[in-house]
Amino acid sequence: MIGLMHYLAVAAILFTLGVLGIFLNRRNIILMLMAIELILLAVNINLVAFSAYLGDLTGQVFAMFVLTVAAAEAAIGLAILVIFFRRRGSIAVDDVNRMRG
Repeated sequence: MIGLMHYLAVAAILFTLGVLGIFLNRRNIILMLMAIELILLAVNINLVAFSAYLGDLTGQVFAMFVLTVAAAEAAIGLAILVIFFRRRGSIAVDDVNRMRG
């Protein structure tokens, strides 16, 4: 039977992969957004696992709010990237730093 520790182990692995994806990949913004989504997914797994373990629906409701925010973040982030790509022709992180001031 799959217990709470199994869910926590999967969430810890996903969270670690997301953090490593952000720190190791500083060139591509899309991969950085995907790494942030992995981190949010790990948080959602923890929320749902503890909610089911404790028999309370609050964690599952909160996970739905996190999913809503993640979907909005992805949609807005991709829209900004499309506009940025049309103007600059690249989505490299170095090009974004040139837009300051």
